Amino acid sequence: MTAPAPTTTTGTAGRGLVLIGVAIVLTGLNLRSAVTSVGPVLDEVEQGLGISSGAAGVITSLPVLCFALIGFTGPALAARFRDSHVLAAALLSMTAGLLLRALSDSFGVFVVGTVGAMVGGALGNVLLPGLVKRHFPTRVGLLVGAYSTAMTVGGASAAISTAPVAGSLGADGWRWALGIWAVPALVAAVGWLAVRARPGASRQGHTAVRMRMLFRSRLAWAMVVFFGVQAMEAYIVIGWTAQYLRDQGMAASTAGLLLGVNSIASIPLNAVVAALTVRQRLQRPMLAVFLCCYVAGFTGLMVAPLTATVVWMLLLAVAMSTFAMMLALLALRARTPESTAALSTMTQSWGYLLAAGGPLLVGVARGITGGYEGMFALCLGGVAVLAVAGWVACRERYVDDELSEPAGRLRD
Repeated sequence: MTAPAPTTTTGTAGRGLVLIGVAIVLTGLNLRSAVTSVGPVLDEVEQGLGISSGAAGVITSLPVLCFALIGFTGPALAARFRDSHVLAAALLSMTAGLLLRALSDSFGVFVVGTVGAMVGGALGNVLLPGLVKRHFPTRVGLLVGAYSTAMTVGGASAAISTAPVAGSLGADGWRWALGIWAVPALVAAVGWLAVRARPGASRQGHTAVRMRMLFRSRLAWAMVVFFGVQAMEAYIVIGWTAQYLRDQGMAASTAGLLLGVNSIASIPLNAVVAALTVRQRLQRPMLAVFLCCYVAGFTGLMVAPLTATVVWMLLLAVAMSTFAMMLALLALRARTPESTAALSTMTQSWGYLLAAGGPLLVGVARGITGGYEGMFALCLGGVAVLAVAGWVACRERYVDDELSEPAGRLRD
């Protein structure tokens, strides 16, 4: 008798990994489209719903707040259910929320739809780094680069197309422009439903690391602050720069296009930065470049908003590569998939909670003063905080090593 050839099992496992990789990338494609689609038509949303500038600030802050609060549930759900089922359900919620938001006739319904839409983004945010660490431990930079690039592609597509679609369809065109993003969310949900359970895998194998144990880690808190401030900067850019440029006299379609240019420029940057971040010696030099670009970009927008605007938006695109760097650091600063998932949840959930106040404060300050001085003060002040927290986050060590118990014992 001859032993059976292992090609079938190996081939099946290989196809399963490819399908998981495709599902991860499809999920990344949807993580920002529900957010970036709002900024270019924020004025139309205000008029269509009859809301104030302060309420518009709530709309721009709500996604970040949802990322924070909903994200906390990620590890518990993944420990109880299959990862693929959790993400499929989250993306189906996103599909329904996007449709509800497009059909809303009141601020309250729009808020409910936004919360539903953000479920997919929130759970995708916190679960994808752990999934990459679990299924692709030797290709962290490649997979993080792939899904962060897809995230940027989705965000850029939404930013560029929303205003033209809305303008071409009349007074209620903004509804169609926001609702069409339910289609790719549904496609991504189907992708996760097609992922089969791997042989030998079980929910018991997904032992969760208790987040409270990470509260004693200075590195973990440095990453929370770094992630939170860079997210604040990014969501102010996403949520308010298009409206700021419109208030300076720029056409809505042009402002949306420039926001799209910002996102498009981030596409190759995210792929490259994630891959380069795995090289320890490059982390702090890249951080210094990003900080300088933040200062130059925000200063340029403040002093000369209608002069060389594309340059300012491109500089901010380079600066916002701190996000791709952070995604890679989440997998590099923990030793196991379980501690990676806990670090990802703590960093992104608390970080987004910190970031949520930024866009809201901009809206409130704009309503009180009628200007954007507060926005620029907040953004430029945040750069100093990024410098300190980022320097610590780029130090080569693991959060597991800062805890009194070994990583294997940090369990619920």
